[in-house]
Formats: sequence, C-alpha cells, structure tokens
Amino acid sequence: MRFLHTADWHIGKKLHGYDLLNDQKESINQIIEIAEKEKVEAIVIAGDLYDRAVPAVEAVELLNQKLIEINLEKKFPLLAISGNHDSASRLATGQPWYRLKNFQLHTKMTQAFEPIEFVDTQFFLLPYFEPMDASFYFQEEIRTIQQAFEKVIPEIKKQFDPHKKHVLVTHFFITGSLRTESETTIEVGGLNGLSKELFKDFDYTALGHLHSKNAIRNGKIRYSGSPLKFSLSETNDEKGVFIVDTLTETVDFHPLKPIRDVKVLQASFQELLTPNYYQKLDRTCFWQFELKDRAIIPNMMNQLRSLYPFVLGVQRINGRNESVKLQELQKRSGKPEEMLTSFFEDITGDSLTKSQLKWLQEGIQAANDQEVRD
Repeated sequence: MRFLHTADWHIGKKLHGYDLLNDQKESINQIIEIAEKEKVEAIVIAGDLYDRAVPAVEAVELLNQKLIEINLEKKFPLLAISGNHDSASRLATGQPWYRLKNFQLHTKMTQAFEPIEFVDTQFFLLPYFEPMDASFYFQEEIRTIQQAFEKVIPEIKKQFDPHKKHVLVTHFFITGSLRTESETTIEVGGLNGLSKELFKDFDYTALGHLHSKNAIRNGKIRYSGSPLKFSLSETNDEKGVFIVDTLTETVDFHPLKPIRDVKVLQASFQELLTPNYYQKLDRTCFWQFELKDRAIIPNMMNQLRSLYPFVLGVQRINGRNESVKLQELQKRSGKPEEMLTSFFEDITGDSLTKSQLKWLQEGIQAANDQEVRD
C-alpha cells in the first residue's frame, strides 16, 4: 500500500513571537494536495499535532478543520499518535467515534499492541510514553525508554501477520540522529535515545520528534521532519513529506513550499535600507540579519521592520565599536526619559514596549518626588 508520512505539525507554535497559523494551514493544504496526487491509501501523523499540551483556541480550530477535511471530506484513512508536546488525555477525547470514520488516534502505549489492518500492511501506532507506563504494564521496574522498548517491541511482534508488511509509527529520539534547535530534548531519567536495532524487523518505521528529514539516514527508519522551519538551525533544511510504498519498498520525498521562508542574510545596515538592494529580496520572509557594521545604529530595529516586517533578530558579526559607543554615550543630553529610551534602543536594538515606557516614567517620577522630599 501507499501512505504519506508526516509529523511534528506543532499547530499553535510561534516563531520568535510571530504567529504561524496561516503558514501551518498552507503547509497542511499542500500535504493534502500531495496525498491526492499520489493517490495514497492513508495519511500517517507521527506525533506532536499541537505545540502545547493546552493549545490556544485558534490552534484547536485549525487542527479540527484540517482533520475534518482530510478524513471526512477527502476520505483518507488517518493514522496518528500523540507526541511529547501533546496532551494524550485531551487528544483521546474523541477516540470512540474517530474509529468509525477510519481515524485511528493512539495515545496510550498499550494501543500499539492492537495492529491497524490493511489488505497487505499492518500498522502499529506507538505514541510517546514514559518508562513508568511500561513498568505498570509489565509489572517490573523499567527505568529507561531503551529498557521499555526492549519489552514493548517483542510484544508488538507477537501480533505480526507473516503475510503482511509491518509499519511502526512512533515518536522518540533514535541514538545517532541529528537534532535541530526547535525540538524539546527528551532526557529525563535516562530517556535519551533508542538503538536502531530495535526496529530492524519492521519494514518501515515512521518517526516523529526530530524536525529534519535528514536527522537519520536509514531507508527503513525515517523522520519526516516538520512541515515548517521552526528555528534558524533549519534554515537550509528542505521541508516535506515521504510517500512510502510497502509493495515496491520505495520511499519518495515530496517538498513543501512555505509562504514565508526562514532566511539568514549577511549585509551592512545601509545595504538593507537601499532600494536597489532590498527590492531583490523577498521581504515577506522571516529574516535573521548578520550585520557587518560596528558602529551604533539608533532605532535600528524600527528602521529594519519598516522594510522587513518579519525580522527574527540581528547579530553583529564583527561586534560593536566600543570606542564609538562610548563617545556617543558621552554626547547624550536632554531629558532623562529621552536619554534612557535612546540608550535602551542602542543597546538592545529595539524600542521600549508600552509597559516598559510606563515603568520608566513611573521610576523617573518616583526619583523626582524623592529628590523634592530630600
């Protein structure tokens, strides 16, 4: 059979404070288009549907809308598990009637022992779980996730139909995989890492948790990666989904095109403000700038954001010119509020928020009142 492997949607996640809901909606739309074009027989989501255990209302609305479209309107069987970012108990709320519509959502370790049957393939959906869950089930002390899997995998294999292919869907870190900056590290009480050998008897292991498709290079064991870039460490990472064919034993990558890419650019401040320069750039992207300048640049972030609405941050590749900075500070004069506001902008590259400005004004007033009393 043919199925689509995706994971780590992280609906509701923000990128340096910027809302990604529209970006996430578009990425899911593209996933649906690929599924239709490739005529897949199921869509697999390997965990972390949400970014938080208690997602915002808007995040819940978006995920519900897209699951309805995938499963009820487009009629794709849907196989999903909870990840470490999800609340297993909250996701499990609708399980009894999901199953009636070919939507299999597993949130408990023990559900992996009940295969999802297709004509030629068995799916075993093993959500993120803690070692104590395995300890409770097997009635023995289990301290690490490696020890837990050494018990869980043989239990799963008892359900193998020798006439079918076997696919495991799970959400953990495989030892030797490459991380990016946007994943939550799972390293509590020795939970860090599973041996690849655990999965050798599966025809394909569809993984979630790491956000790069290149996190592990193994034909039968793969992370799909996240549909969007969630950190600067993923700048050069191509996002997409895998189409897996268990009959031909092929795995093909299909890229996704973001509506706002994440890019890093090295330039001088003057270049970034020059029309002939910035008109050649896609200013709707999320930009991280590496400035060549060493001198202080007053009101830097506000000037940049007037041209680049989604600036993630600014880094000085050569550091600041401390002598110039000192000279500028020595020249400052005027009202305390103006001086402190200007100083804050020079040091941080950003303006005071309304709350910070209010605190500053209250602090100056309190100091003035104390001076009068003295």
